Amino acid sequence: QVQLVESGGGLVQPGGSLRLSCAASGFVLDYYVIGWFREAPGKEREGVSCLSSVDCSTYYADSVKGRFTISRDNAKNTVYLQIDSLKPEDTAVYYCAADVLSTVQSMCLWSPRVSLEYWGQGTQVTVSS
Repeated sequence: QVQLVESGGGLVQPGGSLRLSCAASGFVLDYYVIGWFREAPGKEREGVSCLSSVDCSTYYADSVKGRFTISRDNAKNTVYLQIDSLKPEDTAVYYCAADVLSTVQSMCLWSPRVSLEYWGQGTQVTVSS
């Protein structure tokens, strides 16, 4: 079965850290661009961090630069999002997506009009004291 499965979300205090995982099954992430997105209540889904498996280039939204780090474990066919210095405004459902035709910039600047090949089901991140 071809799918992306996110995990690692939870409730964390401001200033804390989380590491989200996006595990791919049924296909190999080689040649794909993988992106992390988030959707906060009442807001549109937005791209926050993207990684190219082809050239290892990355892209970060301005709002997360310096706090979010995207990485990949080839052996585990998994992409991670390390989130540090969490803020209440980081509260959202976090999704990963994979697409073979995107660039890191085009994926992270995604709009709902654009179809991406695979999406995960999402993992909730709540930042609250």
